[in-house]
Amino acid sequence: MNPAEDLDILTQQEALLRFTAFNPDTAWQLGNRLRAALRAHNAGGPGEAPGATVEIELAGHLLFACATPGATPGQADWVRRKRNIVRRFARSSYAIGRTLERDGDTLESRHGLTLTDYAAHGGGFPLWIVDTGCVGSIIVSGLPQRDDHNLVVTTIAEHLGIAIPHLA
Repeated sequence: MNPAEDLDILTQQEALLRFTAFNPDTAWQLGNRLRAALRAHNAGGPGEAPGATVEIELAGHLLFACATPGATPGQADWVRRKRNIVRRFARSSYAIGRTLERDGDTLESRHGLTLTDYAAHGGGFPLWIVDTGCVGSIIVSGLPQRDDHNLVVTTIAEHLGIAIPHLA
């Protein structure tokens, strides 16, 4: 798909994937779902693909973090940089990346942001609470960026029990 088509779907996902409430128990349940989905995606099983890292934060408080077997220390930095994108724009890190690609722009030229602190790659998703706004982030790093994004949104949708449009 081209960036404009992806952005239509990403915007719909961001509008639909909103919680009515979120607390440490919710983070634990969702984080464990993400970990299980990563393991099912062969992230970190014996002799399989490299591992991945998951982080869920709410209002600057880390509520869930884990790394599957095979995860690398560099993934923590990718998580931090994707989290910075979500915090700055209250959008998914993949949506920001696809917007920049569509417009032929970069984080640095458009927003003055450095790649050492920001990563507009898939896997970072805003944690929205209905009638409150963006209050945190849900981040996965370790798979190809489109797969990171798809894994996060699919897992959130399953947790919320709703259907969402998916990227091809």
